[in-house]
Amino acid sequence: MSQPRDYSMTGDDGRAAVARGLADAQWYQTPVARKRLKELMQRSDGPAIRDTVLWLGLMVAFATAAIALWPSWWCVPFFAAYGVLYGSASDSRWHEAGHGTAFKTRWMNTAVYQIACFMIVRNPTTWRWSHTRHHSDTIIVGRDPEIVGMRPPKLGSIALYFFGVFDLPRGLRTMVRHALGRISADEASYTPESEHRKVFRDARIWTVLYIAIVAACVVRDSWLPALLVGLPRMYGAWHHVLTGLTQHCGLDEDVTDHRLNSRTVYMNPVSRFIYWNMNYHLEHHMYPLVPFHHLRELHDEIKHDLPPAIPSIAAAYRQFVPVMFAQRTDPSVCIHPQLPAPRLADGTLGA
Repeated sequence: MSQPRDYSMTGDDGRAAVARGLADAQWYQTPVARKRLKELMQRSDGPAIRDTVLWLGLMVAFATAAIALWPSWWCVPFFAAYGVLYGSASDSRWHEAGHGTAFKTRWMNTAVYQIACFMIVRNPTTWRWSHTRHHSDTIIVGRDPEIVGMRPPKLGSIALYFFGVFDLPRGLRTMVRHALGRISADEASYTPESEHRKVFRDARIWTVLYIAIVAACVVRDSWLPALLVGLPRMYGAWHHVLTGLTQHCGLDEDVTDHRLNSRTVYMNPVSRFIYWNMNYHLEHHMYPLVPFHHLRELHDEIKHDLPPAIPSIAAAYRQFVPVMFAQRTDPSVCIHPQLPAPRLADGTLGA
């Protein structure tokens, strides 16, 4: 069995990645005509406003029904639906608004980003910089702070992510640490020191809000306040984990071609709404400034140069789960997607 790799941001593998030129490297991009790319990168408020009104409106409707039926068992289906919109749809809203592409209007991106960060318990500042690094150094060991499928994978821990068992407690512990004015070595490696004050300020505001939720539970002698704010991050996390694992798991590390470390998966309309079209994940990594509502068009534009899209969520799991089991004994095992032959200038296929 090979020596386990160091996935921290301050270890030997990170230094080796820098020495090998893998940090902030030049990544492969499928060529897209300048005019067409400009069209695809065009931002618009309309689609995101529509989806945000629907997202928050459904949350209010499900929460209202759940509260009205509390504490009978009839409230459970409504809390279940509310939880997914709170604990999973917030992940994709955090993501897209963080890129600044969801809306054309800047303050709208900022507002949705801040709300979604609170819901999913991710500090708005450290996670913005973390995700910037994830895009510049995607699945580069020791550089990318958002690698989930580390090798050898801890499959039991990954399974528990579906229930938010680690994410919510860890998020709350990190919030308290930030509120006390402390930042980890990994966070400091990608978050500029000039941003630390914002990290601590937001964490202190959040800490007060969560204390208020706990106080409300005590005063009411009821779990209801926490079931509406906080705990949905656990019981509603399953969908964002279900879709999130399809992004990179089982694919290669330390490569500078997103076709080798990211995958696109066709999904049903409900999952695409919750996931905000991030199932077109390879395309998103290759052209991260294309808004979510243009990703399907981008896919159609460049799919000739990409590995075939996976036809469903179930098919994606059938592809990468056996590989992750194999990685427990041989971490070098990974999926090597078949890349199409390159097209020549006249549009014909090359060798």
